[in-house]
Amino acid sequence: MNLFNLTTRHLRGDLFGGITAGVVALPLALAMGVASGLGPMAGLYGAIFVGFFAALFGGTETQVSGPTGPMTVVVAGVVASIAIHPDLAGNIELIFTTIILAGILQIVFGTFKLGDYIRLVPYPVISGFMSGIGGIIIILQFSPLLGHVTAAGTLDALKNIPEAIGSINYFSLFLGLLTLAIVMKWPAKFSKYLPAPLAALLAGTLISFFVGGASILGDIPTGLPELHIPIFSPESLLIIFKAALILAILGSIDSLLTSLVADNMTRTQHNPNKELIGQGIGNTIAGLFGGAPGAGATMRTVVNIRTGGKTRLSGMIHALFLLAIVLGLGPLVSYIPHAVLAGLLVKVGLDIIDWSYIKNSHRGPKWDLVLMVIVVSLTIFVDLMTAVAVGVILASIAFVKQVAEQQMERLTESNRIVHSSTPREQEIINEVQDALTIFDFSGPLSFGAAADLGHHARSLLNDGALALILDFSKVPFLDVSSALAVETISNDANHANRKLYMCGMNQKVREVLAALEADKHLHDSHMFEAREEAMEEALISIKEMQAQNTVKGIH
Repeated sequence: MNLFNLTTRHLRGDLFGGITAGVVALPLALAMGVASGLGPMAGLYGAIFVGFFAALFGGTETQVSGPTGPMTVVVAGVVASIAIHPDLAGNIELIFTTIILAGILQIVFGTFKLGDYIRLVPYPVISGFMSGIGGIIIILQFSPLLGHVTAAGTLDALKNIPEAIGSINYFSLFLGLLTLAIVMKWPAKFSKYLPAPLAALLAGTLISFFVGGASILGDIPTGLPELHIPIFSPESLLIIFKAALILAILGSIDSLLTSLVADNMTRTQHNPNKELIGQGIGNTIAGLFGGAPGAGATMRTVVNIRTGGKTRLSGMIHALFLLAIVLGLGPLVSYIPHAVLAGLLVKVGLDIIDWSYIKNSHRGPKWDLVLMVIVVSLTIFVDLMTAVAVGVILASIAFVKQVAEQQMERLTESNRIVHSSTPREQEIINEVQDALTIFDFSGPLSFGAAADLGHHARSLLNDGALALILDFSKVPFLDVSSALAVETISNDANHANRKLYMCGMNQKVREVLAALEADKHLHDSHMFEAREEAMEEALISIKEMQAQNTVKGIH
């Protein structure tokens, strides 16, 4: 039995794809590590551990994982929060505890098959917070591009811009802009031999080494990482859990989005829950060994696939390649200028922003554009958790409102026209006219339409309807709101001395009404299997009531 579904059938392609992805990942991992506040080696350790174990245990064959922009932004926020907390004193172990907990949460997500639900997050929300994260990454690079220390957060970075502009290190600015120009304009024909991020890193570092004058990373620990034991304290528990939850959710969404990209390129289908378990194992181990958290990385995954990667072995080779770099060339990392990494991160931020949706959003529903702008603003100026939560809630409310309006529109039409009616049903409609109202539910009744349904039925009763028929033949279930709306209709019909009939109601719907005691005025004699039977009974009742009204009018 091949437990991890490993195969050497595509070894040549996996080897070349993995090494090429590793070359691309090297400068990006260093940049992400610095931007996170954990240091460049933490970025490399994260790329190694998350990259290896997510590939080994994950559910996407060609996925390459490592530190990404969204995860880096969250970790940077946690580092800043702990650094200024009076009781935590910048305890670095708490950061790695957060990463470990995030990994455990991802394993829980996958175990309970929550990966099937994460993809249900509305696209404008995903677009909004990804674009917001891209904006945050770019804003945070202003200071290092100008030769100053990276700010702790978005607002601090914006506040520091005037001061940074007042004392620009022009050599740092030159290196940053040169790096950005290389990664944006590097010819595609050269990328096969030297990927743009690595070319920019080498060029900027060599120029800085021979010219001098720019801030560099300096002495950093190299070699194998140390083990970090998780620690918890009452003062840190809330901060750690909130940050871990954000990391877990964001990492899951980030990874599954990249999995979709891989699916489209390889014509395969990933296993979302297995992917979350793999990512969780990778992040847990990364946290234990001082690595930055990671997720499925789109650029690295695309490079892997395009250069021959076919199986999970390619992602593992990418990680082993980075490990060899750390063990052999680690000391050279100290010469890399901060401005060069800032230039790389500006490109990362630009790539994360959803330019395609921004370009075409004015052609779609205006509400989706408004929602995206709200999520972007909350992401940049508040926090990611608030942005996602508010975005999902607003999107859900808007969706329920749209569904409710459509359902009420169909119900209003069904008062006048009985669709798919038999000849006899049409005869009855022609005979009784407005004295009979039929609510033909075309599917499950949303709780958004439930309240309006009661008001609509009441207005029809007041306008002279003598009998109502509720057709449940296409309704598989009822929620509480819908059941209470049915109760309201039955109470109003009883109070107005009107007849209420039901047809096509299944046992599950009847049980819900009975459990909520919403069937007090619903009699078995008024419930029918077929709509035509209910209409025949309603016709008799209407004629009787019309006859009684005629007699009363004579007297």
